[in-house]
Amino acid sequence: MPELTAPLLDRLVKVPPFNHLSTSDYADLGTCLEHIHAEPGDVVFHEGAALPGLFIVEHGTIDIFSAQDNVVSHRGPGDIMGERGLLRDGLAMLTAKVSEPADLLILPADQFFHLTRNVPEIGAWFERATPSTSTTDESPYAAGLMAIQVADLMAKDLLTCSATASVRDVAEIMRAHRVSSVLVMQDTALQGIVTVHDLVNKVLAEGLGGDMIVGDVMTANPITIGPEEVGLDAMLIMGERRISHLPVADDAGRIVGMIGRTDLFRQQSATASHMASEIVSAETAGEMARVMRRLPDLLTHLTAAGTRPAAICRRITDLTDVITRRLLVLAEAQLGPAPVPYVWAACGSQGRREQTGVSDQDNCLIIDDQMTQAHEPYFKKLADFVCDGLNETGFVYCPGEMMASNPRWRQPAKVWRKYFADWVSEPDEEAQMLASVMFDLRPISGETSLFDTLQSKTLKMAKENSIFVRHMIGNSLKHTPPLSFFGGLSLIRSGEHKNRVDLKLAGVVPIVDLGRVYALKGAISALNTRERIKIAGEKGVLSAVGARDLLDAYDLIAETRLRHQALQIQAGKAPDNFFDPTQGSELERNHLRDAFMVVKTMQSALGSLF
Repeated sequence: MPELTAPLLDRLVKVPPFNHLSTSDYADLGTCLEHIHAEPGDVVFHEGAALPGLFIVEHGTIDIFSAQDNVVSHRGPGDIMGERGLLRDGLAMLTAKVSEPADLLILPADQFFHLTRNVPEIGAWFERATPSTSTTDESPYAAGLMAIQVADLMAKDLLTCSATASVRDVAEIMRAHRVSSVLVMQDTALQGIVTVHDLVNKVLAEGLGGDMIVGDVMTANPITIGPEEVGLDAMLIMGERRISHLPVADDAGRIVGMIGRTDLFRQQSATASHMASEIVSAETAGEMARVMRRLPDLLTHLTAAGTRPAAICRRITDLTDVITRRLLVLAEAQLGPAPVPYVWAACGSQGRREQTGVSDQDNCLIIDDQMTQAHEPYFKKLADFVCDGLNETGFVYCPGEMMASNPRWRQPAKVWRKYFADWVSEPDEEAQMLASVMFDLRPISGETSLFDTLQSKTLKMAKENSIFVRHMIGNSLKHTPPLSFFGGLSLIRSGEHKNRVDLKLAGVVPIVDLGRVYALKGAISALNTRERIKIAGEKGVLSAVGARDLLDAYDLIAETRLRHQALQIQAGKAPDNFFDPTQGSELERNHLRDAFMVVKTMQSALGSLF
């Protein structure tokens, strides 16, 4: 194998998660990476064959085939292939064949496993790709056509005509609504379907006029599919019958929707991997914003597939991280290299990797102590560029201005050390609030050693200050679960969100606060709330039973919140955190109430100890 060139390595590190490679990891790749070019018809790997390593698509299109030789998905630039087979038994689970000239990188299997074992970010990324037979697999990549029902992919607003309508009228309907098919109905009975393909091949190509009636060109008695079937079933039927549209009929034969190839391909493109690959190559925040318009689709598809809340939030946060890093690259391309080292860090939900469909930005700049006043204009421009870009892509400005664009949160490391020392030694109300947010800091890009030293010293200092710990506990008890005196759900009494529950401030935030206190008491460096609670249970900071109950409560509240947002998106509404309990069944309301009761119990236990 020829010696690996720097440009080849540079191309690899543009693809998540390899952008997490350290300088030493980068050097260790040495001569192991391979580049191959493939032409249409070439087979990259056969189902059941031993995989030489992980495949990364640089250019071109690869079709993925089932054992029945049906195309089940596509892979394009930035996509990764073979990870599930490598992680299972080293054998390819499907067949990959080139449909457009392609360039691929191959990371040998032994190097792939070395990186997953030794680079935490890469290990965590591929851990979620571990094969599972359950539709609740945490992997967002498993939320594909095998996991999503037709009902969640189909168009529900049907366009119909009668068999006696003219071809010209139907063509006008298609143009006005920008669709490629119309159902032909007689009252509520399906007679046929007419598509753009029919108009082109059966009318225009034959030199016929627009006065023809649709009944003469339609496909009569078309095959239908049930709404409970999965997207893969729809794709296989379309492939076998060489059609592009399927009417959706319920058990009573009523037509309830329409699904087309574009709906299936849209689902394939609305994955975090596709979106991340496009963001990495974007040249402006506007281009990234266009990619992020698919975020609602990503959220609804993952939710419909039964993906666990932690995995959904992680995928959304991964996208925010990719955007942030890309904006920093673009900023430095415009402003020039930074005059002194810095690290860009995220806090809040991004820091904890817990972002949802409704998230603002919280971030800061920690700059090397060599910084002088002369360097301030550069870092101001850098911070403004990134914060403005995040806002444009949908992660709006923090209402409390806790952003690097605020000079207070754009300081040398020595100032940050003083910030934390002051907050810990004099924990007034503002200090409690700021410390709560800043204890969730996570480095995103830059010189991470600036952060590592700050974090380790601060955790040690905070844990040893019993007064500060007591204040943090008091702060964690300010947000209480929405329970009435008699144990029922306590709803918002007035205003825009009357008779609803705030699943963020009254549901998720109290658990986040508890997790932060447990991390402080146990000197736990983990930032993610689930990880904090899990480790706290293992270390005896709280009982194993308490940790398990709290994790179950957290998952249920988080799942309810995400499902609520997904339903709002499907209804064409902006997602929020205000849930109407009457939307669910009595059983669901009881489960939600029980989850809030667990949180209240844990808060009471913590408060009684201090």
